Amino acid sequence: MREFARDPPIEARVGDLLRDAGHTVAVAESCTGGLIGSLLTDVPGSSDYFDRGLVTYSYDAKRAELAVSRESLDEHGAVSEPVAREMAAGVRDVADTTWGVATTGIAGPDGGLPGKPVGTVFVGVAYAAPWGSNDSYARVERFEYDGSRTQVKEQIARGALELLADEVSTLEHES
Repeated sequence: MREFARDPPIEARVGDLLRDAGHTVAVAESCTGGLIGSLLTDVPGSSDYFDRGLVTYSYDAKRAELAVSRESLDEHGAVSEPVAREMAAGVRDVADTTWGVATTGIAGPDGGLPGKPVGTVFVGVAYAAPWGSNDSYARVERFEYDGSRTQVKEQIARGALELLADEVSTLEHES
């Protein structure tokens, strides 16, 4: 699964960033089905920074494992900014890691909705700042990818890791 990989691949680059910063990450995946966790653990030494991956495909799994609210799921659906935000913050807090990353989208080939075509994904990244700093946050980006189901999943997973790398780099440059 390297059709969309650069050299060095993002999973190695983000791993170096996390290790150098002394940070940890956990992932909550819906449409990517564990691919982000798989990419991260392809890197030797990933146990230095990777805590866990949760595949929360159903509404019930999102609620039970990540405390995603029934209201967000009812009002916005699983493929939405609020759900991605709650998933990222939820996995960060459940795992007690520095970072949480979440994906929720439509990998295809079916399932597109009005305003949310196949290939639509929301990626959430949540940061846990030191207690009392009020600097913790979660941000969400929406992307649309083209290709087969497998191609869309790889692009989503690599895009999520790129977003995490950008956030870690930005935070480290501000420190």
